[in-house]
Order: sequence, then C-alpha cells, then structure tokens
Amino acid sequence: MHARGPRDRGWTRRSWLITLIAATRVGAQKRRLWPAERFTYADPATEFLLERLTNPAYASLLPPPHSRALAGKGGFLLFASDRSGSFQLYRMQERTRECEQLTEATSLDPRAFTLTADDRGFCYFDGPTLYRASLGSLKARAIYRVPEGWRRVPGFGLSPDGKYLAIVESRAGRWSLRLIRTGNGDATTLVERPAPIGDPAPGPREQVLYLYEGSLWLASRRLQTHQPLPAPAGRVLQACWSSDGRRVIYLHQPAEKGKLSALREYELRSGVDRLVAPTSQFASFGVNSDESVFLGASGSVASPYVLLLLRVTRRELTLCEHGAGDVTQVRPTFSADSRRIYFQSDRDGKPALYRMNVERLVEPTDSSASGSP
Repeated sequence: MHARGPRDRGWTRRSWLITLIAATRVGAQKRRLWPAERFTYADPATEFLLERLTNPAYASLLPPPHSRALAGKGGFLLFASDRSGSFQLYRMQERTRECEQLTEATSLDPRAFTLTADDRGFCYFDGPTLYRASLGSLKARAIYRVPEGWRRVPGFGLSPDGKYLAIVESRAGRWSLRLIRTGNGDATTLVERPAPIGDPAPGPREQVLYLYEGSLWLASRRLQTHQPLPAPAGRVLQACWSSDGRRVIYLHQPAEKGKLSALREYELRSGVDRLVAPTSQFASFGVNSDESVFLGASGSVASPYVLLLLRVTRRELTLCEHGAGDVTQVRPTFSADSRRIYFQSDRDGKPALYRMNVERLVEPTDSSASGSP
C-alpha cells in the first residue's frame, strides 16, 4: 500500500489543465420544483401502511451503501432520478414530498452520490469528474478527476466525518481503491488488486473496509496496514462500521450447504468475532443508529420481504414485500431517529422509492447519527 503522486497515477499536463479549468468553473443551477407523487397503500402481506414516494414510470434510486441519503436531523431525502429525461439529483422534502432538482449534469452516475456529513452539501460524479456542491446555492466545484487511462467502477462511500470518499478504479486488469479527500480532492491509492474490489466503506482514522473475492479486508492509510479480517468459512455479503468505529458488522453466508446467512460482528481491538443473530435469508441489510435493530431484504423468491430483526431477541418481524428483481438493490435504510424506513424496488415497474413508519415497532434513537451501512 502506498500513496501516489499525480504523475505516477497516470496524470498528464493536459489532465491537470482540464482539472484546473473545471475547478474554477462555478455556477448555480436553476431551481426546478416537481410536485409530490406519493401513493399510500396497505401492504398485501402484512397490511401495514406503505408509501411509494416516486412514480415507477421512471427510475428513482437511493445512493449506494456507505453513502448518505437522509439528512441527520430529518427533513429531506437525496436521491437520483431520470424523471427529467436524464439522471439528475433531487431533494425530496419529507413533509410535503415535493422535489427540487439539484443538478443539470451531462452524465451523472446514479451509483455515486452522497450528502455531506453536515447536510449542507452533496458530492457526485458527472462523467469522470467528482463535484462537491452546496445545497444552499447549488454552486458546484470539481475536486477530483479520474486519471487518463483509468475508468471508475462501482464502489463509492463516505467516511463518518465526511472528510474522505472511497472509490474504485480499474485499468488493464487491475483494480485500485482510492481514498479522496472531499475538501481538496487529494487522492491516495490504498490498494491495488488483480480482481474486482467491492463495497468500500470508509471508517474512522482513514480506514476502509472492502470486499475481495468473498472475504472482508481492512486497509488503513494512517497506519499503512492492509489485512483480511477473520470470518468463518463462507462469503461476506456486506459489511459496515459500528457507530463507535470499534467493530465491524457484516452479513455472512456460511460455506455449509443449507445454512442461511447470519449477521456477525468483529471487534477490532480484541479480535473477537461473534454471532449477532441468524437470519431467515437476508441478502442485504441496514442497521439503526444504536445498532439495536436491523433491516433485512430477504433473498427468498417465495418470501421477498423487508424484515425487522431485534438484536436483543434475535427475532424477525415481516414489515412488507419488497418484490425487487435484484434483492441486493433494495438498500433498506433507517431514518436517523429510527422512526421510518426507506427502500427501493422495481416491483411496480422501474425502481421507485418506498417509505414506512415503524415508530410503533422501534424505539426512537438519537437523530444526530445515521444508521445506514
């Protein structure tokens, strides 16, 4: 693992000139408002009330895991949609469900965007360029550009303090995990691999979790270390940091035939790995801000449900059907106060966003922390 300067990352003089020009180009987007399109109905499996927040005639997407979609104090949701004819970012007011278009990007990547940690701005990729924009003025500035000869591949996450983004780039059969400082775009190459790197999750102290060939790895810029984290035989499907940054919570698929996935956690200081709870058939998960309750998207074809799992009892409760074609894209997410859940599904057409109140089922938590993995 090593840090690379501009020249040995593939930059040329022309690349620097393009980036400098882009960085000085600051403009405010014209504000455009879109009316609410919510539809409320009783879930056919549980009869709990559910809201579909967007129209499934066009695609609407939550950001990837380890990115922020919901303001910490509530009030609005950041998402991507092609309702205007091309993918752009929108802010939905939780009270009115009215949407404000935030970008006029030429090639926005709906797999790579996030709110900043202070809820005052957002970051996104438009083509090969990473921008940071203000929610107040909608002015955007370029802070990073993918080096010539490289292409960005899925993998995008924001650190808890908002100071770093982790991205994955590929070239000639090599995959690189980059750590980008959100303030000035300085980039560090943490890891290079001969096979795809997945699901990067920046954590405290400039550490990044990532998946590689079914195993969970931890790279540290500050400590200059890179190591696999021990797990039982099988595959790690998804992982996230605990709220205190001392543990890693992960979804594990055992190697034994017939055994279902389980939630586990690994304590970094002691090296202790323990079972959190077995699951019925979680394929992806979310966790609330105090880690007392988990959301799971079931991978069962017969029971395509969003499930609530209590840590203390290790029992599940079915909330609703997700009916998604790709269960890994459900992205079940808690609001910061644990009163609501959000997820996405293409059950009614193109991917749409859904919301459900769970305040009668889950104790409220501190709204200053986010619970999305």
